[in-house]
Amino acid sequence: MRTRGHGRSRATLSGEGQAGDSVAVTAAAAPSLAHAVQTTVPAAGTRRRWLRQAGGAVASLGAAGWLGAPTWARAQASGTAAGVANAAGAPTLVLGDQAGGLRALIEAARALEGAPFHWRWANFQGAAPLFEAHRSGAVDTAMAGDVPVLAAAVGKTPLKIVATRVGKPESLGIVVQQDSALRRVADLRGKTVIVSSARGSISQYQLYGALEEAGVQRDEVTVKFVLPTDAAAAFISKQIDVWATFDPYYAVALQHGGRILRDGRGINTALGFITATEAALADPEKRAAVVQFLSRLGRAGDWALANPEAYAQVYTQLTRLPIESSRIITGRASLAVRPVTAADVAALQTVADRSARDGILPVRVDVRAITEARVWSGVG
Repeated sequence: MRTRGHGRSRATLSGEGQAGDSVAVTAAAAPSLAHAVQTTVPAAGTRRRWLRQAGGAVASLGAAGWLGAPTWARAQASGTAAGVANAAGAPTLVLGDQAGGLRALIEAARALEGAPFHWRWANFQGAAPLFEAHRSGAVDTAMAGDVPVLAAAVGKTPLKIVATRVGKPESLGIVVQQDSALRRVADLRGKTVIVSSARGSISQYQLYGALEEAGVQRDEVTVKFVLPTDAAAAFISKQIDVWATFDPYYAVALQHGGRILRDGRGINTALGFITATEAALADPEKRAAVVQFLSRLGRAGDWALANPEAYAQVYTQLTRLPIESSRIITGRASLAVRPVTAADVAALQTVADRSARDGILPVRVDVRAITEARVWSGVG
């Protein structure tokens, strides 16, 4: 792994199965880089140790974020945006988001206009800090891919899966520098791969699937974890060679000259999930608000599928990404929203079983136990 350059902002990471072996990642090219994150991930350990280590990413919750990103890229600790509903005295939902994606969709479609509840956005750069907020009750809902939802369940987060989002598996992958000598996944033997964001991510699952497909043993590759804002700056400044990540960071890496080694097709389910806290679902007023939110999110997804250019333009305005990147990101985003089906539960259970087998998660998760499909029956 490259460690060129000098700068004040560092992310110190310890490798899987190599406790104490640190690599300094310097972010001289990104003065607004998030504060240092330290995540140590052992090859094996107790559930308590695993959870404490996987949650190390929360250290940067209040950081300004990624390459000069605007306020939407800041976590809840740095402030939230308020929604104004029509009904006085209505319940308030705190809507958890990642990298502004859900908010961009909702605002592009104007889906919450006239909603019979109040809302605030709480934005995070990855699923690990988002679900830490979920676990503490700081957000009422969250959105994430399959493996992070399972990781949150392992962490005793009081959540229920209430809806499914359908995306495209090419929205994540393993990317290398344009001039890298690495041409195929088998070339990763003996190399270091940076994975975003923490242990139990969709990118870790994709990397392990790609290694298995290529006949590479996991202990032949050094895996290190870092939050995507830090990794993005390091990759763009060519301080790291191989990065397993997801949109929007994946698209930005490609925009800055990265080359795809392997994407998620044939490995990842491309399913995402909306979760709600058990406390919100136990409150009749908040539960009704969650149902309303899901219906409006479903209509927003339908609108975006029918108006791709308008959605991309709003996404660009909110995120300040180039329109070319925004078109790619929104074109393969999880837009279609549906009630949780038996097939979704079965697909997620397959991921849970494989994640436990491969050590991505320390224990097997019973997906049915964390699913409440009766909350929402569809767009109304």
